[in-house]
Amino acid sequence: MAYRRMLEVLALAAVLLATADGARAQDKTYPSWRGEWGVVAPRLPGQQLRYDPSKPFGNGQEAPLTAEYQKIYEDNLAELAQGRQGLFLYHASCLPAGMPSMMSAGTFEFIVTPETTYVVADSDIRRIFTDGRPWPTETAPTYQGYSIGKWLDDDGSGAYDVLEVETRGPFKGPRTYDASGLPLDFDNESTFKERLFLDKKDSNILHDVITVFDHALTRPWTVDKSYRRRNDKYPNWDRISCLEGTTYVTIGKEYYMVTEDGYLMPTTKGQQPPDPKYFPQAKK
Repeated sequence: MAYRRMLEVLALAAVLLATADGARAQDKTYPSWRGEWGVVAPRLPGQQLRYDPSKPFGNGQEAPLTAEYQKIYEDNLAELAQGRQGLFLYHASCLPAGMPSMMSAGTFEFIVTPETTYVVADSDIRRIFTDGRPWPTETAPTYQGYSIGKWLDDDGSGAYDVLEVETRGPFKGPRTYDASGLPLDFDNESTFKERLFLDKKDSNILHDVITVFDHALTRPWTVDKSYRRRNDKYPNWDRISCLEGTTYVTIGKEYYMVTEDGYLMPTTKGQQPPDPKYFPQAKK
């Protein structure tokens, strides 16, 4: 199922890219965001999948969390230190990362059409509608949320150079900012506002300035993510499914590893074996 989903994503991306090329041939007012993009993040100690790429992993992110959620985060970090998954559960379960962590890792493709800008992040697709539609009165919860954007001629050159986006829920959750398990409010009522634009001095750098409005924060939190265009002429879309090659197994609320010879192995010191109730006895 996951492999078929990946093929569908790649096929859709190819069709959209052809559509976008045709649109640009008729309308030169949209910027060229073609190519394969990767996150620009300095090498800092700790895990590299972090929300603010300019700051260290974990508490070094200096997230403006409320006291309640700072405590939740500290407990989560303590779990990580023990080898557990903490709040970053979808990493082991292979659930979609969703907003905003889906914008923090992997390779990206930005496909611009007059009606919709598509952000293809590994096996996830995010749609930013720019056709002037109103906000829907009812929509099903998703991990990505619902995004409406507006193109701006910010420098008055006669061509669009900034895409302003607002993303609302309802969201599925729980979701985290990054691999440290930095939590968003469990009410899943986040709102995100973004400005996407090419760097004035280097057209191979794309900025995504994201501001998060969330009840777990004491104030809105803004970071500047940057993506570098790795290959414009011959992009390499080597995407794999999270399920491909994973050694994690979820049993109840616990996560175990599978050894090469097929046995379960604990992921943390003192972890108990799974309850036998999860393994019904075979009939004799």
